[in-house]
Amino acid sequence: MALPERKTDIGPPHYEQFLPPVIKKNYGKWLYHEVLSPGTMKHVAESGDEIYTVRVASPRLLSTDSIRDICEIADKYCDGYLRFTTRNNIEFLVSDKSKLDPLVKELKEKNYTIGGIGPRVSNIVHTQGWVHCHSACTDASGLVKSIMDELYEYFTEKELPNKVRLAVACCVNMCGAVHCSDIAIVAVHRKPPVVDDENVPKLCEIPTTVASCPTAAIRPNPKTKSIIINEERCMYCGNCFTVCPPISIHNPEEDGVAIVVGGKVSNLRSDPKFSKLAIPFFYNDPPRWPKVVQAVKNILETYAKHARKHERVGEWVERIGWERFFSLTGIEFTFQHIDDFTFARDTFRTSAAFKF
Repeated sequence: MALPERKTDIGPPHYEQFLPPVIKKNYGKWLYHEVLSPGTMKHVAESGDEIYTVRVASPRLLSTDSIRDICEIADKYCDGYLRFTTRNNIEFLVSDKSKLDPLVKELKEKNYTIGGIGPRVSNIVHTQGWVHCHSACTDASGLVKSIMDELYEYFTEKELPNKVRLAVACCVNMCGAVHCSDIAIVAVHRKPPVVDDENVPKLCEIPTTVASCPTAAIRPNPKTKSIIINEERCMYCGNCFTVCPPISIHNPEEDGVAIVVGGKVSNLRSDPKFSKLAIPFFYNDPPRWPKVVQAVKNILETYAKHARKHERVGEWVERIGWERFFSLTGIEFTFQHIDDFTFARDTFRTSAAFKF
C-alpha cells in the first residue's frame, strides 16, 4: 500500500493552486485580448468567458500595511486573486465585469497609479540599493522614484512606438534585468577594493576569499596572513567583499552609474537582445539624480520621435545604426563604447568567429 504523499516545505507550491477559477477552467484556450485603457485589459476565452486585468504601479519595496491594503482590495473585488508581474506591477484579476469600474474608482481614490499596459513605459524592475544590499554602488528606490516621477505620463497615458521596459541594477552583479531591458541603469564601482590586513585574517577564510574572485585577481599574502589584489585584473565586481567584509569595495567619491540600452527578452519580430552601453558614467547625485533622469528621458523621447510603430528600442537602434543613435540623442561617443572585451587570447572584435 502506497503511503500518502508527505507535505514538505521543499520547493514552491504548484502555481495551479493560485489561478483564478476562470483561468484554470480555460487554461490554454484563450482567443484574444483587448487593451481597454492604459491600465485595463480584457482576455476572452473560446468558451466566451472573460477576465479583466487592472494594472497598478508599485514601489517594489512594500510595507506590510501596503500589502494588507492591496490584499483587502483584491478580496473585495477579485475574490482575492491578484499577481505581481516581473516588473513589479500589481495586477488585479477581475472575473465579474460589474466590479471593474468600482475597483478602478477605489484605486484612484486611494491614489494608486493605474497604467503600464500597451505601448507604454512599464514599472521599473530594480534591485535593493542602499536600503539593503551590501555591495550596492548606488541607490535603487530613490533613483527609480526620480525617474518614474519624470516619466509618469508615459505610464498613465502617453503612447510610445512599442512597450519600453526599464531596469535599475545597483552593481554589475545585476540582480535587476538590465541586461535585457530597453533602457537600463547599472551601477559601477570604479576603484579596486581596499584591504584591511589587520581584520582579514580574523574574519575571513583566505582560500574562500581567493576563490571568490572571477578574474583570479586575488592571491594570499603570507607575510600579513591576508591577501593581495592585482589591480590590473580586478573588475570591481565586489564578490570578494561578499565573502570577506574587511575587503571594502565602497567608494562614495568614485561610485556611480552607467546607462545601457537595447535589450529585450521577447522574440517577437527579432531575436532577444542584450543591452549595450549608451552612457559610460554618471556620479551619484542623490536624492534626485537630475543628470541620470534627464539622460533616460532624452533617450526615451528620441526613441519615441524617430522609431517606427512596433519597434523596440534595440530594433530602432539596429535599423538606424549606432552612429545615428549617438547623433540623434546628442550622447558623446567615448573609448568606453569600443567593444574589445578580451577572452581566450582574442577579443570579440578580432576572433575568427566574429570577423566579417
